[in-house]
Amino acid sequence: MAKKVYVLDTSVYLTDASCLTSFFNNDIVIPLKVLEEIDKHKKRQDSVGSQARSIIRNLDKLRLKGSLSKGVRIDKGLGMIRVTSYNPLALPDDLDLEDSDNQIIATALSEQELQKAVKSRKVVVVSRDINMRVKCDALGLLTEDYQAEKVVKDSDGLYTGRTEILVDEQEIDKFYNNENVFIEEGAHSLSPNQFIMLISNANEKKTALARFVNYKQPLRKIVSSSKKIWSTTARNKEQQFALDLLLNPAIPVVSLVGKAGSGKTLLALAAGLEQTFETHQYKKIVVTKPVEPVGKDIGFLPGSMEEKMMPWLAPIQDNLQFLMGDDRATLEMYIAKGQIEVEAMTFIRGRSISNAFIVIDEVQNMTQHEIKTVLTRVGEGTKIVLTGDIEQIDNVYIDATNNGLSYVVETLKEEEITGHITLLKGERSQVASIAAAKL
Repeated sequence: MAKKVYVLDTSVYLTDASCLTSFFNNDIVIPLKVLEEIDKHKKRQDSVGSQARSIIRNLDKLRLKGSLSKGVRIDKGLGMIRVTSYNPLALPDDLDLEDSDNQIIATALSEQELQKAVKSRKVVVVSRDINMRVKCDALGLLTEDYQAEKVVKDSDGLYTGRTEILVDEQEIDKFYNNENVFIEEGAHSLSPNQFIMLISNANEKKTALARFVNYKQPLRKIVSSSKKIWSTTARNKEQQFALDLLLNPAIPVVSLVGKAGSGKTLLALAAGLEQTFETHQYKKIVVTKPVEPVGKDIGFLPGSMEEKMMPWLAPIQDNLQFLMGDDRATLEMYIAKGQIEVEAMTFIRGRSISNAFIVIDEVQNMTQHEIKTVLTRVGEGTKIVLTGDIEQIDNVYIDATNNGLSYVVETLKEEEITGHITLLKGERSQVASIAAAKL
């Protein structure tokens, strides 16, 4: 296969600082404008800033090997990397060269002319920016999205945590009679802690809900839908599945994906309150969410760290108050005692959190690096619940295919210590359900 020349947009470097090793033996061209844009982000105190600093360090190491303007081998078995500028005449007159994207496109067009004259290698622009890819295509440039960090092709391909299996009616009877029912290995491809709706092949109305552990263990019954958890009950089978995961201490990592109003945050907090203050399984509840998407630095807000976090944690605060019967005084008492802890995502990195029930909301706005950082902070006896909606991503450098939540769901689904369920039905209100489905 003929080698290609890849021109990487700034968005690629700010998504994945290790991207230079993702293009095999193909060459990489870095427009000077990209270096300038990366430099503007290096002081940011978030994942984008971290990626910017990392790629700068990587490029500095490569610089020591030789001249980046002439080209340097990235590593053994990999291609060359070269920093170059552009020919202003390469860009059509109706595109403004003051625009950063247009300067990068001009660099790619200049490289394309060079390759036509010398080696006739294809030039491909790689960008996470959809409009950038559209502009490149309109100008006759080959272009593609950055694929290395994608865990699924699209949002519809994300693991749901549930399936349906047709069985003999006798198997369902055995299950209800507390007899062991197994899934034969090879008959169905299942993941640990995947939920199954057993459906009779003779009568489709005869069903049973179960949780698969592995092929050597029988199917498990799930938490009853009528069981009250901190005054809350499951309103549909997916919520039943969620509570089964949330209340199981043998499953310390739980992920809940669902649209607005599906109950993912409410159920997570209800399970946390129940196991902290009723059964005393955990010493405290830690709640947090990423703050980068709103575009404001937490340090510019007045007050204590808890007060700084409250604007972003208002939905969690609302759910806690609802679960406590709008008893704000009791809620504030728990917070004051440290039994309910409001934690900034920024400060989790340096901690080891043990014997706690952790709820992280809006995880779809976290990068893969960020969620890895959080999960490596989990100490003994801690359960961590990740919630979010992959269709509502505010972070411009990630999408439904490569965000931190999708990453955890797909990467850890074969681990017996993890469980996942996608909540399908909105239960907040009729208005919320219609809005989530049709707007």
